[in-house]
Amino acid sequence: MNPTKLDHVAYWVADRSAIADFVTAYLGLHVIDQTERFTLLGSNARRGKITLFDAEGPRERGALGHVAFRVSDLAAALDRLPASLELDRPREGEAYFELTEGVRLGLVEAVTDVEYDLDHVALLSANPEETSAEYGSLGFAPAAPGPSGCPRVEVGGAWVEFQPGKPGAPGKPLLNHLAVLVDSAHEHIAAANDLGVEIDDVVDAANTYAVFLRGPEQVRVEYVEHKPTFSLT
Repeated sequence: MNPTKLDHVAYWVADRSAIADFVTAYLGLHVIDQTERFTLLGSNARRGKITLFDAEGPRERGALGHVAFRVSDLAAALDRLPASLELDRPREGEAYFELTEGVRLGLVEAVTDVEYDLDHVALLSANPEETSAEYGSLGFAPAAPGPSGCPRVEVGGAWVEFQPGKPGAPGKPLLNHLAVLVDSAHEHIAAANDLGVEIDDVVDAANTYAVFLRGPEQVRVEYVEHKPTFSLT
């Protein structure tokens, strides 16, 4: 397995319009695609994005800690946010905040060629070190701990970080799936079969072909291939 990029993070939410309105107004994201079922948002269609799927609320946080975007000038990005927004500043160069429905987002200052690209996703894990190693078998590259000191893995210059916590087994999770870009989803179906990894679903859509695997602690991981017709902006 050889994913090349952290493509998107997908949520289940009851009111996607409220979250979409916030990130388009204050975070430099725009609506890339929208249907009756979902809204896809990002600053660039070929870089890291978030997807909001309609679902009955309230949702349970489960394994999802937060999603953080990368910016070259954190002070300028924070100046764009509403003054009333409560910020958590655990370290220099980072800021986190809570939106509705338990959606926690962050901004990280780092060198980037695309503003508001995905920097990292934080997942809660009962055994962070063990979970990090399991993601290695799914094609994620080993990586040194980040500023938080938590174990993490890397894909295409972005990270998945594993923080100590109890993801549980929520009946209505907030996290729908993590998606990584691959050259061939079909090859990853074969690789999953060889590894004995559970295949959760296969989706042949207009612009993409994808296989969903069931990863550690029941997190769904999507391996998505962009078809030649992929032309979102």
